[in-house]
Amino acid sequence: MIAMEGHREQPAPDRRRLVTVFGGTGFLGRRVVRHLLARGFAVRAASRHPERTRALIPTDRPDLQAVAADVQDETTIAATLAGAYGVVNAVSLYVEGGRDTFAAVHIEGAARIARHAGLAGVQRLVHISGIGADARSPASYIRARGSGERVVVEAFGTATLVRPAVMFGNDDAFLTNLIKLIRVLPVFPLFGSGRTKLQPVYVDDVAEAIACVLDDPAGAADGCYELGGPRVYTYRELLQSLAEALGARHRPVPLPFAVWQAVALIAERLPGAPLTRHQIELLRHDTIASGVWPGLRELSITPTPVEAIVPDVVDRLSET
Repeated sequence: MIAMEGHREQPAPDRRRLVTVFGGTGFLGRRVVRHLLARGFAVRAASRHPERTRALIPTDRPDLQAVAADVQDETTIAATLAGAYGVVNAVSLYVEGGRDTFAAVHIEGAARIARHAGLAGVQRLVHISGIGADARSPASYIRARGSGERVVVEAFGTATLVRPAVMFGNDDAFLTNLIKLIRVLPVFPLFGSGRTKLQPVYVDDVAEAIACVLDDPAGAADGCYELGGPRVYTYRELLQSLAEALGARHRPVPLPFAVWQAVALIAERLPGAPLTRHQIELLRHDTIASGVWPGLRELSITPTPVEAIVPDVVDRLSET
């Protein structure tokens, strides 16, 4: 069964194979946990809501611990890293609120994890960022992601940076919302002119890449991976491909980014925040792999196309 732990004394797992995953119940994090377990690692899934672990990662394996941790709390970070061989920072924030700001989570929190990883003698650190992260960007989310990369490398010199493109899966907010809208709308509003380029990557491919990096004893101890899918689309092309896969007709209509920003401001207040202003800002810029850094193919992972997951999304929607 899953061990639900706070700060009590825990049995000491094999340090050589124990990985702490911060954000272990998140969209990417819970998949990282599964892929690490499949490779024989013991895993601590660390999050602010560890009680969700059983529902999100259904397994009775004794080598999975669910622990409470907050990246803004030095004590829980230190406790969660004790005895670990590796750490994955998969914590993400898309909507700011109260003390949860982009700077607090993506910069200060990332720095705390990296610093405490060094103090705990952790050997491998994988930090999840994103394609397009830029510490000089005028957009607060993109800037925080870029600054987070910098502070992590400063604190833990051999950290591995993993930069995924926009991720999709059968339970995501990106692909699911697009499919919902294409199925019901005769016209589909484009983000701007629809010419922004993106390279969607399957979330399980990203999780497998992270597990590969940690499972490689010989290399990948530092550097960067940019993880994109098998095809680069313009946003207009992606919608057309999805419509064809669904057998649906749609007519794309350009909509200015200023209008989308106003819509996102309202959407951020809805449960689950189906659309955020930072997502709109990202769609102003191409988010495709640069080709400078290795990616999925260098890790012997065949990228999964978006169209292959559409039936799974449709099946899931039919069940809700």
